[in-house]
Amino acid sequence: MAGVLVVGELNGDTLQSITGELLAAGRGIGDASGEEVAVVLLNGSEEAGQAAIALGADKAYLAQDDVLADLQLDAQVAALAKVCNEAQPSVVLVGRTLSGRDVGPRLAFRLGVGLAQDCLEVETDGDSGKVVAVRPVYGGNALAKVTFPDTSPQMVVLRAKAYEPLDADESRTGEIVVVNTDLDPSVVKARLVETVRQESEGVRLEDANVVIGGGRGLGGPEPFDQLEDLAGLLGGAVGASRAVCDAGWLDHSYQVGLTGKTITPDLYITVGISGASQHMAGCSASKNIVAINRDGDANIFKSANFGVVGDWKNVLPSFIETVRELVDS
Repeated sequence: MAGVLVVGELNGDTLQSITGELLAAGRGIGDASGEEVAVVLLNGSEEAGQAAIALGADKAYLAQDDVLADLQLDAQVAALAKVCNEAQPSVVLVGRTLSGRDVGPRLAFRLGVGLAQDCLEVETDGDSGKVVAVRPVYGGNALAKVTFPDTSPQMVVLRAKAYEPLDADESRTGEIVVVNTDLDPSVVKARLVETVRQESEGVRLEDANVVIGGGRGLGGPEPFDQLEDLAGLLGGAVGASRAVCDAGWLDHSYQVGLTGKTITPDLYITVGISGASQHMAGCSASKNIVAINRDGDANIFKSANFGVVGDWKNVLPSFIETVRELVDS
């Protein structure tokens, strides 16, 4: 019986960073409760399983099935449900990724248990031994603690970068279990017609330590060239509000917020972003927020560590030049 089961994610046959982060969170729970930590990898290789063990797993379940080849959502949920029924974990951790946001609720429904979504932290209550999950509410203006008094497994969806992965220890040993899920192909309700891979340059938005975010206050798509310039100088990435993406100024892959990507950079510079609650839900974990907005009453200033009230056209160009001079020197 696994105490904690981490739903791992792969890029090809390489562990995604979220897998290491979830294993770090799971390791904290496992060490506190004295239970083992396991990971499940869909169509993962033995090498991927060993990599997960090096990052803190005691056991790696490799769910193998031809139906999982395209990693369709219905097949993923069916396979994970079978592994959960076999492993009987007390806690299941899922990452708040594009995949995890769908897999988490569906798997919880399949298992008939509750789910804490969009969490920043998970710990074990010393008295009850139950999991306590911490998640933002009211647009990130408050934190709520969620417990699971009567259901098992206790399921938590954790934000990316909520935990730092442990240092890989190649000397760690663990058990690798191959699970043939024997899925009925009929579980897949959608047919994959085409896969389009988006080409991206530079740092991924979710992984960037510096993000420059632009909002509707920029007035159009052209000013984003300046944001790209600043991001390049700082080794960061460009993000945007939903209004920008809905207007077609940038692709939705740039969107930060509740219905976009969650970022946790060391520095988030916003330009022309008002700070709507749905946007702040995706960036409230940033270590430092710098806001540039001509509206001194904009909601963004309530969350900003530093703020500049003024027209971005009078602020940003000189700021970029100052940064350029510092970089060149």
